[in-house]
Amino acid sequence: MQHYTARTLAALAIAAAAVTLVGCTPAGKPGPTPSTSATAGGATASNTPVATPTPTPTLPPTPVTLTCDQVVTPDQLYAYNPNYSTQPGYAPTSGSLEKQVADWKGVTCAWQNQTSGDVVQIAIAHPPADQLEGLKNAAITAAQPVPTYGTPPQVEGYFKAGNAGQVQIFRGPFWIVAESAAFYEPGDAAPLMQSVLG
Repeated sequence: MQHYTARTLAALAIAAAAVTLVGCTPAGKPGPTPSTSATAGGATASNTPVATPTPTPTLPPTPVTLTCDQVVTPDQLYAYNPNYSTQPGYAPTSGSLEKQVADWKGVTCAWQNQTSGDVVQIAIAHPPADQLEGLKNAAITAAQPVPTYGTPPQVEGYFKAGNAGQVQIFRGPFWIVAESAAFYEPGDAAPLMQSVLG
């Protein structure tokens, strides 16, 4: 009887151990751990910061504080041609060199011939230092050198013929642009350019 009881107890102990082991077995495969990535519309979004390109800094222009009466004085204008007077409501044309001068805080002026209607535009800028060489290269490519405007390298002058003759002069850090249908050749603009440079 005692022998039977010991066997029974042993069997019960084995059964209890088996039940305990079954309770310790994982019920299923664990799910994925949470992630900071999320998928939406087929694209994977992440909290990882994305590097953005740094814009290349550009040097600022220097404002030109001259007035139009200082660019060409009334006496100089009268000596050039007494029919010219200030053109009211003048604004540089979009895409023109004069508009670029205005965007760089330069001075832009215009005078109109009261007889012929021809307009003379003169603009002066002090461009950003890193733009000056590019402006000179563009002028050399598009126009012919004019040594009578001044002596290189102190003064570099260029003229381009067309429906309106166009002058570009570089003196030190300054860029001077002049344009008019009255400028058929470089000499037509020379008196005004000497006034401006003076």
